[in-house]
Amino acid sequence: MIVHCGVDEAGKGAVLGPMVVAAVGCGSLEDFADLGVRDSKKLTPARREALFGKIEERFTTAVRIIEAVDIDRMRTMMTMNALVARLHAEVINYLGPETAYVDACDVNAWRYGRTVESQLDRQCRVVSEHHADEHFPVVSAASIVAKVTRDREVARLAEEYGVIGTGYPTDPETIAYLTSYIDAQGHSPPIARESWKTVAHLVYLKEQSHISDF
Repeated sequence: MIVHCGVDEAGKGAVLGPMVVAAVGCGSLEDFADLGVRDSKKLTPARREALFGKIEERFTTAVRIIEAVDIDRMRTMMTMNALVARLHAEVINYLGPETAYVDACDVNAWRYGRTVESQLDRQCRVVSEHHADEHFPVVSAASIVAKVTRDREVARLAEEYGVIGTGYPTDPETIAYLTSYIDAQGHSPPIARESWKTVAHLVYLKEQSHISDF
């Protein structure tokens, strides 16, 4: 029986590639005591992979992968935080816990929790905190599932598109890939989020360069 679940996402701020939202359900918050789960960002890739396998074996999970094109489309109708809240609600609905712990995607953690709660199809208490992946092992587990799933998706994209880096705007490899692609094609690649300012700026620079050629 699923009494609790933790929810987190990976790739929210990425400029290319998908965002992944994951939830992990459990009967007791003590079920993770022997696993040593932590915030996924504080674990090595090898350790994340090892824990991912154990979490998948022992717990029920729910995962949503949202591609860049779908993020762009949804952002024409709502803010990014509203989109994440909707997706958090979707995976909570799938697991049907009594209590859900979520990593707040709003400066007002209480407000974010109520936003998620309002979109649930059954009664469930939502505990919303900033850095919940550091405070609740069940959220740490969800963080690991989301991160490993996204890393695998990015690796799959790299097989098709070449060296794309992590997909984040702070990654020089990602920016180099975007710049090179836009310079060659005149538009952003299909795996990029066109609604991101980073992409719009690179496209603008390419257009200005083209105009100066005349």
